[in-house]
Amino acid sequence: MLRVLLLTFVVFSFGGVRSFLSANGDEKNSIALNPDLAACEARTTAGNNEKYYALTTPALAIYNRVMSLDLDGAQADIDAFRSKYPTNLAAEHLESYLDFFRLYLKGDERLNERLSARFDRRIDALDQGDENSPYYRYALAEARLHRSLIHLRFERHLSAFRELNKANKLLRDNAILFPDFLLTYKDLGLLHAAVGSIPPQYKWGVELFSSLNGTIQEGREEMELALTNKESPFLLETEVLYAFLELHLAGEQEAAYRKVNALGLTPKTNALHCFIMANLAMRSGRNEIALRILEGQPRGGRVADFPYLDFMLGLVKLRNLDPTARIHFQSFSVRYPGRHFKEEAQQKIAWSYWLEKDEAGYLRAMERIGGGSQAGGDQNAAREAARQRAPHPELLRARLLFDGNYCTRARAQLESIDVKTLTEQEHLEYLYRTGRVLDGLADYDGAISFYLRTVQLGRENPAFYACKSALQAGLIEEKRAKKAQAREYFNNCLNISPAEYKTGLHLLAKAGLDRVK
Repeated sequence: MLRVLLLTFVVFSFGGVRSFLSANGDEKNSIALNPDLAACEARTTAGNNEKYYALTTPALAIYNRVMSLDLDGAQADIDAFRSKYPTNLAAEHLESYLDFFRLYLKGDERLNERLSARFDRRIDALDQGDENSPYYRYALAEARLHRSLIHLRFERHLSAFRELNKANKLLRDNAILFPDFLLTYKDLGLLHAAVGSIPPQYKWGVELFSSLNGTIQEGREEMELALTNKESPFLLETEVLYAFLELHLAGEQEAAYRKVNALGLTPKTNALHCFIMANLAMRSGRNEIALRILEGQPRGGRVADFPYLDFMLGLVKLRNLDPTARIHFQSFSVRYPGRHFKEEAQQKIAWSYWLEKDEAGYLRAMERIGGGSQAGGDQNAAREAARQRAPHPELLRARLLFDGNYCTRARAQLESIDVKTLTEQEHLEYLYRTGRVLDGLADYDGAISFYLRTVQLGRENPAFYACKSALQAGLIEEKRAKKAQAREYFNNCLNISPAEYKTGLHLLAKAGLDRVK
């Protein structure tokens, strides 16, 4: 259940990237955040050793640099800032962002070992701050949130949960002591929404081991409260976080895409903006738009490498049945030093060969999959490799085309299949994928018919098809305002336990149940 909670919290973006964006670090915003800025600066000049937090104009410039992924330049600026203002704890907060990005973009466990001492030093420093300041608990909570997500990335689930629980207590106390300090609700809202989406069978564990509680609606309201702080330089970050909450927990793909698309992000010059916009385009069925965004991604220069963007570029090309997608998966595999996503990338390389009917190429690629990562996509790749059998070619093409929202082409692939030639497992997949394609074409009655047949035949099957079919049937009925039917299907989803993707599917079903109460 620890992994369930943390996976929910990080679902808002790539592996948990939760602090994304640049903001204008002008003096107005700086003063709005800290009305005693001048006094703080004076204390430093006078040699006062009392620790304080002031998000000054130089500090905001560093924040901007971190969010543009110029991490080496930002580190140099932090070192200079700390030397000039040794008692301003903003340096510790900013360095927490920086180390988080270094570790999450690279996934390098050896680097994590080198940076772990910096985390301990950072917590000790932040703990010396002024407890009468709303920034004291807020900055400590953010540092612990960053660290919990790094623990999760490296599958240290108990350590991750401990840090998350400590962060929650800090944020909860901050909300009580400083109810008008709206930055608190940015993080607290995400935590409450995440806890609220945990399926019932896992709730007892959260209640037993932590002080965490909340609902999706409570989290949305707190995020909306944070968004009323129009003077905050973190406003853009909060707006994007809220859009991802709407995307994943409220099922509002179109609304989330429109919100972010209206923010004026610059994906050609900012790799994080590129990730955000491409991610939302892919999840809202805009594969061609995602392709254009990712092909125009910034490369080289001073910014940190972001190899996962090439993984995404490979995906959007593969979803249009373009075998050159493997170039991008190969680029990702070479550049990414971590162990996560590697098996899935190799699987996608194998699929690119299979699209060209190159079975030998497919088998060679699949032989390189060894397992070891607990990521859902990697585990799925390892299961396929263990079967030592290529997927049904038309079913694979239909799957990829549907994922790219090319539903008419996907339907043609399915109609070309002689169902009498399918194995029992392939027939189950055929029913599921037909339902998905009809769903995409807005033939909802037809889709539910195929979903129900999939549930009937596949309830005890280890594949995810039945569980996902029940979820999708619930989403259709929710869309058609048939709440009773939607609840029935969402509960049905929760009562099916496939060997793959169960956690994510159950989280989405629980979120659906909360929406159709």
